[in-house]
Amino acid sequence: MARTSNNKIRIGIVGAGDIVRTRHLPGLKRHSEVEIVAVSNSTYESSQQFCDEHLPQATPMQNWADLLALPDLDVIWIGTPPYMHSAVTVSALEAGKHVFCQARMAMDLEEAEEMLATARRFPNQVTMLCPPPFGLRGDALVKKLLAENYIGNPHHIRLQSFTGAYLNPDAPAHWRQRIEINGLNVLALGIYVEVVQRWLGDITGVFARGKNINPIRQGYEVIVPDLLTVLCTFENGAEGVLEFSGINPLPPSDRLEVYGDLGAMSYDFGSDTVQAG
Repeated sequence: MARTSNNKIRIGIVGAGDIVRTRHLPGLKRHSEVEIVAVSNSTYESSQQFCDEHLPQATPMQNWADLLALPDLDVIWIGTPPYMHSAVTVSALEAGKHVFCQARMAMDLEEAEEMLATARRFPNQVTMLCPPPFGLRGDALVKKLLAENYIGNPHHIRLQSFTGAYLNPDAPAHWRQRIEINGLNVLALGIYVEVVQRWLGDITGVFARGKNINPIRQGYEVIVPDLLTVLCTFENGAEGVLEFSGINPLPPSDRLEVYGDLGAMSYDFGSDTVQAG
């Protein structure tokens, strides 16, 4: 990655919300070779407040287009909701910047394909999506168990991701339930599919059904399902059942079970605990 004259990677943030503030910013600020020089939020006042509270040396910007036009930026760090990901990514690449984009990738397949095509047009610029946080601590162990054939050939995969985030029917629609903001991203489906495919290979066949238990929230019609069941087939022939719920009244549960012809393995994502036998 080419750098500016002070030999630091100079970053401009577009969308400095909770994810950026709590997950990304602490690590970026600790890195001696990183400098955050500009921030663009939904309003100038919000950008100014973020800089005042967290990055007093950074410049608040009126809008993201002005931020992209800064000549001394190396990287555009996108932390907005998905409805802006494609436009900012494409524009940033065309402006000669490297891009880091928060997941989920885009509103729909068409936008994702446009982002990919643009990235391929600029092969000398780095483009990266934020990886899913789930399973990172146990990733090496899971891969080792599978590589050493500890459970044999996997033939059945079962994943559950149950939360109560949308349990209250009287609550307003969360932004992740608003299709105009979050697009066709359903619960934690995309994140967990990425994790599961990293360990078990590509999914080649899918049948899915979703349902809205509370479709009207304070007059807003929710289209994105709050309950989803996916039946899938993996490239190696294994069958999978992936279940997602945002209306679970019990304690949250995020768990993967993999059954093979020699044994079984489970991963509790809440505690990062692996069991095999």
